[in-house]
Amino acid sequence: MQELTSFLNTFGINIDLALEAKDLIRGATGREIPGVVEEKQTFPHGSVTIIKITNKQGEAIMGKPCGTYITIEAPNLRFRSPEVQESVAEVIAKNLISLLQIPEKATILIVGLGNWQATPDALGPTVVKHILITRHLHLQMPQVVANYRPVCAFAPGVLGITGIETAEIIKGVVEKVKPALIIAIDSLAATNVSRLGTTIQIGDTGISPGSGVNNKRMGINSETMGVPVIAIGVPTVVNAAIIGRMALENYHQRFAQGRLNHYGVKQVLEEIFQPFQGGLIVTPREIDDLIENAGRTVTRGINMALHPQAPKEELEALL
Repeated sequence: MQELTSFLNTFGINIDLALEAKDLIRGATGREIPGVVEEKQTFPHGSVTIIKITNKQGEAIMGKPCGTYITIEAPNLRFRSPEVQESVAEVIAKNLISLLQIPEKATILIVGLGNWQATPDALGPTVVKHILITRHLHLQMPQVVANYRPVCAFAPGVLGITGIETAEIIKGVVEKVKPALIIAIDSLAATNVSRLGTTIQIGDTGISPGSGVNNKRMGINSETMGVPVIAIGVPTVVNAAIIGRMALENYHQRFAQGRLNHYGVKQVLEEIFQPFQGGLIVTPREIDDLIENAGRTVTRGINMALHPQAPKEELEALL
């Protein structure tokens, strides 16, 4: 456990997915984590893991705030399959509804975090591009949208483009719009390449943009925003150091003998990544398709959850 923790710290690797954090800690200790409860479910195209951090002890061990983290895994989501997308969207909607503790007609603000100029970081803007916007219609012609909840959305960009902290922009919009809830969508980093574009995490504790790529910004949560924040994320990148470590471990298991020198592994990888200031982020070549598939699936799930009274066919047509 200490060796792996040291390795992650060396390369500034944070674990975005609560499921990966729990598996890592439990695998290292061989014991269940106090203050952490896990429930598993399945559906035709994948599985759902619900992790609840219930107290400060679990919070400290997991390195994540107390709350609920829902992880949807669907390996076939990486392919452009309408059937899979619809199935996953229904699961997203079901679990998102379970976290919506607000009045039925309350306004919701959707925030698409990330950089629309960088494809791996464009999940949030992609969702905002397709989300069903209704708040202005409620103000101008309420009879037309009687079956729809008031929803508004925007993509605030990133600090490097705007020169303004993303959380500051969102806070300003919240003060004007006064939503009852924020849903923030962002790209995440994974520690397993098989999760890229195929795993969706929904959490009710907010989000720290850029934390997975060691670029942590001001948090977007109930404390900073003054309203509840639900975060939805999909892994789109993996730190190259993790891939390098896995490759060296696999090579060692197959062809070498004795105990793997973890200090040597860190030293080799640090030398390789030295031109990149010690860090390198990897994304698959089909990232455009992964972002489009995941973005449309997340959009479907959000639309279904926020507008349960609207006919499904109508929502699909609007999408």
